[in-house]
Amino acid sequence: MDFPAAQPKPAADGKIIYYPPGVKEITDKITNDEVVKRLKMVVKTFMDMDQDSEDEKQQYLPLALHLASEFFLRNPNKDVRLLVACCLADIFRIYAPEAPYTSHDKLKDIFLFITRQLKGLEDTKSPQFNRYFYLLENLAWVKSYNICFELEDCNEIFIQLFRTLFSVINNSHNQKVQMHMLDLMSSIIMEGDGVTQELLDSILINLIPAHKNLNKQAFDLAKVLLKRTVQTIEPCIANFFNQVLVLGKSSVSDLSEHVFDLIQELFAIDPHLLLSVMPQLEFKLKSNDGEERLAVVRLLAKLFGSKDSDLATQNRPLWQCFLGRFNDIHVPVRLESVKFASHCLMNHPDLAKDLTEYLKVRSHDPEEAIRHDVIVTIITAGKRDLSLVNDQLLGFVRERTLDKRWRVRKEAMMGLAQLYKKYCLHAEAGKDAAEKVSWIKDKLLHIYYQNSIDDKLLVEKIFAQYLVPHNLETEERMKCLYYLYASLDPNAVKALNEMWKCQNMLRSHVRELLDLHKQPTSEANSAAMFGKLMTIANPGKAQDFVKKFNQVLGDDEKLRSQLELLISPTCSCKQADVCVREIARKLANPKQPTNPFLEMVKFLLERIAPVHIDSEAISALVKLMNKSIEGTADDEEEGVSPDTAIRAGLELLKVLSFTHPTSFHSAETYESLLQCLRMEDDKVAEAAIQIFRNTGHKIETDLPQIRSTLIPILHQKAKRGTPHQAKQAVHCIHAIFSNKEVQLAQIFEPLSRSLNADVPEQLITPLVSLGHISMLAPDQFASPMKSVVANFIVKDLLMNDRSTGEKNGKLWSPDEEVSPEVLAKVQAIKLLVRWLLGMKNNQSKSANSTLRLLSAMLVSEGDLTEQKRISKSDMSRLRLAAGSAIMKLAQEPCYHEIITPEQFQLCALVINDECYQVRQIFAQKLHKALVKLLLPLEYMAIFALCAKDPVKERRAHARQCLLKNISIRREYIKQNPMANEKLLSLLPEYVVPYMIHLLAHDPDFTKPQDVDQLRDVKECLWFMLEVLMTKNENNSHAFMKKMAENIKLTRDAQSPDEPKANEKLYTVCDVALCVINSKSALCNADSPKDPVLPTKFFTQPEKDFCNDRNYISEETRVLLLTGKPKPTAVLGTVNKPLSATGRRPYIRTTGSETGSNISVNSELSSSAGNRSREQSSDISETGVSENDENPVRIISVTPAKTEPVKNKEINSDQATQGNSTERGKKRTATASGTENIHQKTEEKIVDETGPSLAAKTRRGRPPKPEPQGTTAKNEETNKPPVRGRKRAAVSQESPGSLEAGNAKAPKQQDTAKKPAAAQRQIDLQR
Repeated sequence: MDFPAAQPKPAADGKIIYYPPGVKEITDKITNDEVVKRLKMVVKTFMDMDQDSEDEKQQYLPLALHLASEFFLRNPNKDVRLLVACCLADIFRIYAPEAPYTSHDKLKDIFLFITRQLKGLEDTKSPQFNRYFYLLENLAWVKSYNICFELEDCNEIFIQLFRTLFSVINNSHNQKVQMHMLDLMSSIIMEGDGVTQELLDSILINLIPAHKNLNKQAFDLAKVLLKRTVQTIEPCIANFFNQVLVLGKSSVSDLSEHVFDLIQELFAIDPHLLLSVMPQLEFKLKSNDGEERLAVVRLLAKLFGSKDSDLATQNRPLWQCFLGRFNDIHVPVRLESVKFASHCLMNHPDLAKDLTEYLKVRSHDPEEAIRHDVIVTIITAGKRDLSLVNDQLLGFVRERTLDKRWRVRKEAMMGLAQLYKKYCLHAEAGKDAAEKVSWIKDKLLHIYYQNSIDDKLLVEKIFAQYLVPHNLETEERMKCLYYLYASLDPNAVKALNEMWKCQNMLRSHVRELLDLHKQPTSEANSAAMFGKLMTIANPGKAQDFVKKFNQVLGDDEKLRSQLELLISPTCSCKQADVCVREIARKLANPKQPTNPFLEMVKFLLERIAPVHIDSEAISALVKLMNKSIEGTADDEEEGVSPDTAIRAGLELLKVLSFTHPTSFHSAETYESLLQCLRMEDDKVAEAAIQIFRNTGHKIETDLPQIRSTLIPILHQKAKRGTPHQAKQAVHCIHAIFSNKEVQLAQIFEPLSRSLNADVPEQLITPLVSLGHISMLAPDQFASPMKSVVANFIVKDLLMNDRSTGEKNGKLWSPDEEVSPEVLAKVQAIKLLVRWLLGMKNNQSKSANSTLRLLSAMLVSEGDLTEQKRISKSDMSRLRLAAGSAIMKLAQEPCYHEIITPEQFQLCALVINDECYQVRQIFAQKLHKALVKLLLPLEYMAIFALCAKDPVKERRAHARQCLLKNISIRREYIKQNPMANEKLLSLLPEYVVPYMIHLLAHDPDFTKPQDVDQLRDVKECLWFMLEVLMTKNENNSHAFMKKMAENIKLTRDAQSPDEPKANEKLYTVCDVALCVINSKSALCNADSPKDPVLPTKFFTQPEKDFCNDRNYISEETRVLLLTGKPKPTAVLGTVNKPLSATGRRPYIRTTGSETGSNISVNSELSSSAGNRSREQSSDISETGVSENDENPVRIISVTPAKTEPVKNKEINSDQATQGNSTERGKKRTATASGTENIHQKTEEKIVDETGPSLAAKTRRGRPPKPEPQGTTAKNEETNKPPVRGRKRAAVSQESPGSLEAGNAKAPKQQDTAKKPAAAQRQIDLQR
């Protein structure tokens, strides 16, 4: 259809306007609809025109100018404005590059008008959307807005345009819309002279999190725009951040407060956008404002930690500066740095090496939260992938399991448990990963040794949920337990055994509580119930919960029956699970979602419930062990050898036989155990016997076939098995058979008849069996045993040395190198003790004779016959056996009463024996008996002598033993109201009088006024008092002071009429008072009660006796507390333990003596004392073995250096010493026993050391008498009086008797006939 030619219309300015054909004049006189209709035709015309139509361009120029009039630009009709905008866009296209509008103001109005129309792009469902899209497309294609660069205020137009486009973009727009918007904006940025701050803000504001969340499409648009224009816009961004970060001009932009958010987003978009900004961040990291540093650290943590970031490698200076913030003084900064490490480890494993050292420091941070987050960081990364954390990082977590704060310890323990379950139990990352964390199981179980009840309970929880998950099926659970037990280290095994023991004890306590509920109500019953509740409950709030639970039990019979089923020996794991759920359901309160009471009860139930072990579980364990025996198990795959698996399996069953004996009662289980009894492995057979002993109480009645097979095996083991097997066999027979008397007699008679001292290797097992038989059945075998003891044990075995020991110069030898004869003698001593413990009476005076024999053994240093045929190492064994035997007899009250103070002192001095292993084993036995409250309190005083031990580890062990003993006794007194009646034997403070008496009779303490000796006494006193005085419970300081004062009003019951003995006693009291007064200001208060002194050691105070004398002068008192240098040269012997590789020999130099006992700064300080003891024991010296007979050192005057004596070997029996006490070493006597001292050796020593050195006596054993010639020689030398480790020998004028038990009878002169050794020993004490 042809339109008529365009009709000219006069314009307002006089120019003729030509409209397209068919279009009438457009004025304000027509309706909007008509305007729209005509404009559509105009739009169509301009759309069809191109830039080459010169005639049309000229013809329609007035129309183009007319369309830019106010009528159109400010028309209220939206459609009119849209059509006009489309026309104007086409006009800019057609007339490009020059616009038909010359006025800058007009151009500004036009572009602002067009920009406003672009808002219509927002509604994609609008009928006009296509026209809006056309408008956008046209503007982008032609780059029309570039015309605005000529305008002075073009920035206003661009800002408006950018804001409009970012505001209209939404998720309904397709990719073309976004592309045209990008083209439009990028052309403005890239072709302009620069980006103003306001324009940059219009882009960056879309990156701020708040705006980003409101309009994700605007964020994406800004992101792509920045990526496209990175080269152009980067300087503008750098300038903005420079103004804000460096110059601090926050007013330059409204976005100044969001700079760190912007940096994060810009870095994620393109790191090149921030090339110039990163150095500015390094500057901000060093800001003095902690909050500012925190903000920068948070930002950089995200930049460095993001997955694809290579900022750390690209900008090493910034990375190093950032790492420095791990050590920031501001706690939140350090905390943020640690939190970052987790993401960094997971996203950038290559940076783990850089982080490790900083995390190490932070794992020791004083702030609990930081240490906690270090653990969280490492564990989180480890759970993601174990390869992300190295062994060092795991080591930090390991250390924190012993943190002082419970929250940190708990996090570390739980974290390690989760790693173990994931990589060891489930093997999610293969064998290498499992091997890497295999140590975790041991470490977690070691924590059970900690004192905190929280630690113990958490270990139990971890064991049940992570190490051996109780929700596994029985076979899988037992396989897990079987191989776990086989792979644990010895300490972890002990901890696990202790855990089961504690749970079993808790079960028995709950069982006793239920029994009390069955009894009628009474005051005594209530008191017993309260005591039982205190035993069950943990300290703190749990006690209230347990009381509440007890009330519920009293009111609910059904609940009691459920609990009884739970703790019954026959309860299975599945039944236990049902019971726990049922009890928890009854106690649950729907209105209280978090119920601490319910949580406590559930945890108590889980502890006492058999969640792991029942009859089915034991059967599964036995089957696993059978497979190991048959060689069909997966032992090698699980990382253990079959032998190890079998032995560990038997040990596991042995432990479980104590805690779950009923679960073993089945023919199948016992058949497997009988098979183990026939195996060659001695340990396996021993464990099997013990299992029978613990579980076989119904074998005789229920399983006769097993009984008939078992009896001959037990007989054979009792007669010809190993000593351990023999012991268990005898106990097994006694425990499970009704005709035990007949069975034991069948073993006793042939063994007692066949004893032959000439074949000692065949004696050991019979002696063990006979000893245990006489202990278990004293009524039947006490009398026949008496003849065995008299005729064979003492006369034939102990009083004869049939073989000559190897003179290898060692004080201790491994078990396999000990001669059979000495092993037999040790077992003979044990037999004597067992025989007496079985009788439990002293009617026949056998105990007195035995104690005299044991004392003689100690006096003679282990060589009872004094024939010098026995080696030093064997003598050490016999001394240990004798000391341990006296200590064992003291555990029986009837024998404790007859042990004389002299015998007690001999026993005590074993803890200062010259042999390290003797001291070590004796101290362990002493501690074990004291902890179980088996030994009288006086034996705890022995630990005071450990202050003289040269080895630091032994002193530390003794101190720990004291702490444990004192803690147990105090706790026992608190939990047992009846204990108040026995305070004299329980209260730890009552050890003070025993200690004072023991030190007064110390063989080293010979001169009450000798300052060096008093220093040693003070060290021993303080060793004990330091632990006792840690707390002033119930005014205990005043109580101890009162005891020491009261002792001065008594006499020494051991030697009441001997002035010197009493003087020494009072002197030790004064030293003790000096120590107590100097340490405690509270000791001057009134004592709560008058202490009672033991009558065995102290006489009753006399009415008219007043002792207000000070036995130590004021000068001495000051010296004891402040110290002064000691004499220069000293001869020291070295006693280095063989078993401890690399332990330095102990050398008492002049300097170390001074540092040890009389440090100027000591002030009785514990730390000073410990340091000095370390000083004295840690001086290195090579080439000398600990228990050699001749480890002699000449120590030069200069304390820092030691020079060994070259080409001179001096026997330890010949060693002489100066005025310094040589702790724990053997010393020779001067007054007697000097037949072994070579004068030539003495002369050599004197020549090299300058002043003559007084010979020292041996610790704990009286000296041997000397020939007359030697006595004369000693008198000629005119040496100063001896201060030795044992008493001086009695004079030659009284050869027939000695002080009771404290010295052996002197030898007769050469002309006299030597009496029989046995007779001499029996007559030793009368």
